[in-house]
Amino acid sequence: MSIEKVRSYFKQYGIEDKILEFEVSSATVELAAKALNCEEGRIAKTLSFHAADRVILIVTAGDARIDNAKYKAYFGVKAKMLSYEEAEPLTGHAVGGVCPFAVNDKVEIYLDESLKRYKTVFPACGSSNSAIELTIDELKRYSGSSEWIDVCKDLTPSS
Repeated sequence: MSIEKVRSYFKQYGIEDKILEFEVSSATVELAAKALNCEEGRIAKTLSFHAADRVILIVTAGDARIDNAKYKAYFGVKAKMLSYEEAEPLTGHAVGGVCPFAVNDKVEIYLDESLKRYKTVFPACGSSNSAIELTIDELKRYSGSSEWIDVCKDLTPSS
């Protein structure tokens, strides 16, 4: 099970006990925000893409959307998400639990600037009913992300 891979991965940092597991699904941003009683933006959603012959994960704020023009300008190809069937074999995690931790070799991980609005965020932990609260610096460290990027649409400020 994917959550066990993530738990084992976090053991090297001594934070495996910080993983939260819910009685309800947290497979979507809306469900995760409800389970955690927080705003949707604080859910760190992990999107999986094909980029030519590469597999990439982009972690964004839950309320952010990919900007196709920014994506293409950065990666040099049109944004093409992995299919439901491709997600688990290519990333190591099934849809609903895809996260930037304990992923398959050669999967590239990027963090989107949209996350920097928050002190802490909640990425999934490999299952459709798990999350962990991390600071932005911890997310960068534990995800092994190569860099921060800006590939989301500009967010409309809340009123």
